[in-house]
Amino acid sequence: MLSYLRGRVDQVQKRSPNRVTLVLEVHGLGYEIQVTRQLAEAVSEHQEGEVQVFTHLMIREEQPLLYGFASSAERDLFRQLVGVSGIGAQLAIALLDTLGLSDLVQAIVTGNIKQLVRTPGVGTKTAERIALELRTKLSQWRDTSGVTLPVSSTIPSALQEDVEMTLLALGYNQEEIAQALGALSQKPNLMKTEDPEDWIREAISWLS
Repeated sequence: MLSYLRGRVDQVQKRSPNRVTLVLEVHGLGYEIQVTRQLAEAVSEHQEGEVQVFTHLMIREEQPLLYGFASSAERDLFRQLVGVSGIGAQLAIALLDTLGLSDLVQAIVTGNIKQLVRTPGVGTKTAERIALELRTKLSQWRDTSGVTLPVSSTIPSALQEDVEMTLLALGYNQEEIAQALGALSQKPNLMKTEDPEDWIREAISWLS
């Protein structure tokens, strides 16, 4: 029904740790939209001008709920996620918030369960179900949607998981690890080895 809304940001409210709502004023009407944290942060910086929010309308118990996204691709992925048995809107939002669009797509397509379960509320069985039901669909959709793959996607998934888990245990956050892997994936000599110890040593050196 509503593909997108364009208007002025009236307010952004954090209802709970996992729920952020945006009130968007469009021609005198205020639309309350639940959005991802990334979108909330982005629109908060542009409250003086108009912003465009891609929307998905969901009817639950006769109450309409509006969800908002930064791009049509992000909205399409949300729709794919809520189509999986046992995945509701809040869990789909949490997945997008935790991993972001490109990393989430990559994790599903490669069956990276360890990455998916980092999302609060997503256990191993849920992650496996998401990967099983969406892997083929998203592999095809990714090629036509214009989603940019994370730089580290050229690293074998098993190797990437080992390196990420070790670095997380050492106290580095996901953003730092992604930046390090992205930089290291540009090293031809390192890309020839699949020894996790070599990658971890190089990553720690880069992060230091």
